[in-house]
Amino acid sequence: MCWSATADLAAGSVICALGAACVARTRRVHDLPLAALPLLLGAHQLIEAAVWHGGGGTGAATTAWAVIALPLLAAWVPLAVLSATPAGARGRLAAPAAAGVATAVILAVCLADRAPSADIRGHTVGYAVHVPHASWLIAGYLFATVGALLLAPETTLRLLGAVTAVGAAVCATLWRLEFVSTWCAVAAAASLVLLARTPPAGGARPLPPATG
Repeated sequence: MCWSATADLAAGSVICALGAACVARTRRVHDLPLAALPLLLGAHQLIEAAVWHGGGGTGAATTAWAVIALPLLAAWVPLAVLSATPAGARGRLAAPAAAGVATAVILAVCLADRAPSADIRGHTVGYAVHVPHASWLIAGYLFATVGALLLAPETTLRLLGAVTAVGAAVCATLWRLEFVSTWCAVAAAASLVLLARTPPAGGARPLPPATG
């Protein structure tokens, strides 16, 4: 995964299919953003296959990849966890949700100011995104994404947080320059833990209507 265009294409297709199963098996509206996470990350891997085929550089595929990897996921993950958590247990998730939204806004401004670029480095892809105070933004990003999962009251989500935290540490150690690319691939695979929290639909209640 993320080591070639073929690997990204194959992994992305499988993860998208399983992500679609997560969404189809979900019975609560508030769980849908979280259930859709594997679908989003699988599509993300498919976009990276296009980056491979394009030889890196700048362009629509690189920009789309960066938008999903950086501002979108920074906000999506903590807000999805917040949505799936019962109202009485959401207090602990306020901080990662706020950090995610703030980090997403800064990253979106940075991407709008200067287009990201991709560089094929052997069996990985390195992405260059020009951001101020990068170490602080990385900390905010990880607190929002991994932190929200680790602070969730649900055991399955804490397991997903632990797996992605370990994956982030391994990727940062082994592929420092390609950290974002490799970590996103690990997160895509790990997100399939969510399939375990969406049992088959047999006998389940239909989705309740969304309310404003």
